[in-house]
Formats: sequence, C-alpha cells, structure tokens
Amino acid sequence: MTTQQLIQQIRKKKSFLCIGLDVDLTKIPQHLLKLEDSIFEFNKAIIDATHELCVAYKPNTAFYEAYGLKGWQALHKTINYLDENHPDIFTIADAKRGDIGNTSDRYAKAFFEDLNFDAITVTPYMGKDSVEPFLAYKNKHTILLALTSNEGAFDFQNKNINGKKLYRSVIETSIKWKNSENLMFVVGATKAKFFTEVRKLAPENFLLVPGVGAQGGSLAEVCKHGMTKDVGLLINSSRAIIYASNGTDFAEKARGEAVKIQLEMEQILNQKKIF
Repeated sequence: MTTQQLIQQIRKKKSFLCIGLDVDLTKIPQHLLKLEDSIFEFNKAIIDATHELCVAYKPNTAFYEAYGLKGWQALHKTINYLDENHPDIFTIADAKRGDIGNTSDRYAKAFFEDLNFDAITVTPYMGKDSVEPFLAYKNKHTILLALTSNEGAFDFQNKNINGKKLYRSVIETSIKWKNSENLMFVVGATKAKFFTEVRKLAPENFLLVPGVGAQGGSLAEVCKHGMTKDVGLLINSSRAIIYASNGTDFAEKARGEAVKIQLEMEQILNQKKIF
C-alpha cells in the first residue's frame, strides 16, 4: 500500500485508528476456546466489528509465536482474511526485527512476501545494513523504533551521545538512508511533549503511536504536537478495544470503544480543518 492510499483511507473514514490484535488466550472470551482456531475466530470477530472505524490493524507477532505453529497459522489466516475482505486496510507486523543484512533480508521476505504485510516494526540498533533490506520493498513500510512508550524507554533513547539525544540520532541518521521515503517511526503517546521535536526531524513521515488508552497517553496532546497536513499519525489502541468485554458481546463492546476513539479523531480533524 502506498502512503497516498493510506491517506485516502484516513480521509474516507475520518479516522487514523490502528487496532492492535494482541491475542492472549487467557483474556479472550471463554466460549471461543471451544472452537478449533480460537485465535483466528477472535480476530475475525474484532475485524468484522471494527473495520469501518480504523485504517490499520497491528498484530504483535509475539502473541502468535507464543502459541507455536497454531499461533503462526492463526496469524496467516488473519492476514489472509484482511487481504481478501478488506484490502484497503493497512497491516502492520509488530515484530521489532533487526539483524545483519542477510538475516534482515529473510525477515523482510517472510513478512512482506509470505505474509504480505504492508509494514513491519524494526529496531535500528544494528544500523543501516540491518534496515535497508526492509526499505528496498516498493510500497512497503519500515517503522523504526525511535521513542517508545514503555517505562524503560529513557534507559537509552533519551541519553546524550556526543551532545545529542539518541532518539534524535536515530531519526536524523535513518532519513538519509536509501529508500527512506518508506520510513515511519514509532513514537509513544506517553512522550507527547517530544512530538514537536520529532516533527522538526521528520516533518512528513507517518508516526505509529502506541500508548493511547491502557497506557494513559492523550490523543489530543499527540495530535496537538504531532499532526501534519495529511494527519501523519497512526494511533494504536489494543487492550482498551479488543478486551472491552470478555463475554459473548466482546465484538460489540470492542466496536463501541473504537467508535469513541473514531469520533474523537473526527472531531479533531474537523477542528483542525484537515480534509
């Protein structure tokens, strides 16, 4: 999917919501556990209930790898279901891969060719040759970890290295790499005050923003400091939506939570007179 196609979906749906499909079998409704593929059936129900309200889905691959072959097959089925029924939805493999060049090449092949994701999250720690195999894919997107939402983010990301914050070096350096037009960045919603600085470094790149909802990030603050003329944001919410209920009404309740966020997004877009 091209960036322009993603923007068109944001315009059409008045939404820049990304829903995280992080399936934990201890949290999903118990009646689903009786089904042959409870992971896929949970995802399918969430997708069917929310696809009109979001522009992206983001499965965190750890939640599938943890269940071995069964989990990996459910991930395949989920992506195939999206491709067949909602090809306009942007799909993100939250895999946080990153290794030496030939290994990254295999990762890229796995997620962009076999699974046909539109994007993948990648760690920048090993540098250019570990990231460029992902960037080489036309109309695929590499989402680089820059400033994350977790408690330990500042253990390294905000450290001064030769007078410059590490997260700044990550962004400034990576946008000079080959095919950097395919780059997006992860910036956590709990770091809202840093968005102004991030936008100076990456004024047009899309930002994937986790941390709104269960982690306490503010949608309004993120938009105030991080929104561009084309929105430039994908706001991820996982637990607050998909685990809104653990009863038979789980999909309906998930839709209700997604509606709340979408309406808030539409109001912000109207206020800022975007689109």
